[in-house]
Amino acid sequence: MKLKNIILFILTAIALTSCDDFLDITPTGKVIAKTGEEYRALLTYEYKYFSKDRYMTTLRTDELLMDKKKSSSTDLDAYLDLWRWKDENPSPTTSYFSWRGYYHTIYIANYVIEHRDEITNATRDEVNQLVGESYMLRAYCHFLLVNLYAEPYTHCQPSTTRGVPMQLVADVNAIPGSSSVDAIYQQVLSDVAEAEKYLNVETWEEGTNYRFNKISAQALRARTYLYMGEWQKALTAAKAVMEAHGELEDLNTSTTLPNSYKSVESIVALEKFSGNLFTVIDVPAPDFLNLYRTGDQRRTKFYKRVTSSTYNLQKGGDDEFSCSFRSAEAYLIAAECAARLGNTAEAIDFLKPLLQKRLNATALQDELDFVTSMMQEALIAEILDERARELAFEGHRWYDLRRTTRPALTRTYDDETFTLTPEKYTMRFPTEAVEANPEIERWENK
Repeated sequence: MKLKNIILFILTAIALTSCDDFLDITPTGKVIAKTGEEYRALLTYEYKYFSKDRYMTTLRTDELLMDKKKSSSTDLDAYLDLWRWKDENPSPTTSYFSWRGYYHTIYIANYVIEHRDEITNATRDEVNQLVGESYMLRAYCHFLLVNLYAEPYTHCQPSTTRGVPMQLVADVNAIPGSSSVDAIYQQVLSDVAEAEKYLNVETWEEGTNYRFNKISAQALRARTYLYMGEWQKALTAAKAVMEAHGELEDLNTSTTLPNSYKSVESIVALEKFSGNLFTVIDVPAPDFLNLYRTGDQRRTKFYKRVTSSTYNLQKGGDDEFSCSFRSAEAYLIAAECAARLGNTAEAIDFLKPLLQKRLNATALQDELDFVTSMMQEALIAEILDERARELAFEGHRWYDLRRTTRPALTRTYDDETFTLTPEKYTMRFPTEAVEANPEIERWENK
């Protein structure tokens, strides 16, 4: 069965009526859109229904507990096997990570890119912005796919390791095999570079800042190079982000959390952390909470104390908590990369502005004294812990564990113990995807 059966299933599901008639799908899988307004609506649909996979990866990390008493039977049916890494014969009710959704978004992005010269009733800047956002969506979807369904770049031979299918044309009849991990990463970087040629909106107003803007290209480039272990390139991109959008929320005075789309830190507020997923993920693990030291404002701002020993998460729960890229990540990328390059003093300089906004005066001085005394390896470990503290429950932890040490974690549920081993840091292709298109398991060495 061709890729058409993977993508067309989703395409036909969004055939709409009335004011959205232009989304109807023709028998050949083509999308009917003509004006700039209609093309904008196509992208808006993709933004609105973009996957929450980054947040769902939290289930597989050391950040949370699965509270049997709090979780409903429906939640347990959907998420328990993900939490305990039971990937062999999981419950048929288990909610797994997206596949169709990403390739559907890639299809729409490809369609916009291919038909850019046919868009009517729009200025050149408006058309260019649509095209730039489409390149970013295509890049980001491929980036997320390769980090879910292929081995980590830093733990394999990227040029000879199977990645995921690469889709660069709006053709539902294409039958792509999987490209290498390196090929996917290089395509992501290529798409980011193309996006920069077209993106012309510096910042979107609050409420539409789920869209990609000019600085988002550097933000995705920094994250991509970080995951590749290309420290100098990641550092250069992170510095560009800080120079263009270096604002940080001051948790000593502000009541706005930094992962809110209303925060001064917000760069792209695309992925949402709300709904039933939040009710499952909002119980932090005690050992994870112990990463926060006395005087760290995040301990009381990110978490709410319920009893003497239990807390609930406050970083999600409604659509306000939408965050894909924010400025604090750039500081952390710059600090980590500088430390890995041996520039420990520079690394601390990148950390300091963030710590000033997160710690009270006493804790700040203690932390600066602490990190200043560290040798390179200890400083790197501390920066990774700082990433865990700052980016907690935002969908970064799983990828950080993957790209670094892939630690073995254990969990016990109903007297049964489960262990996260290195191979389980890579998800299998969905069964339905393999059954619909066996060619995806064919690796094209390119």
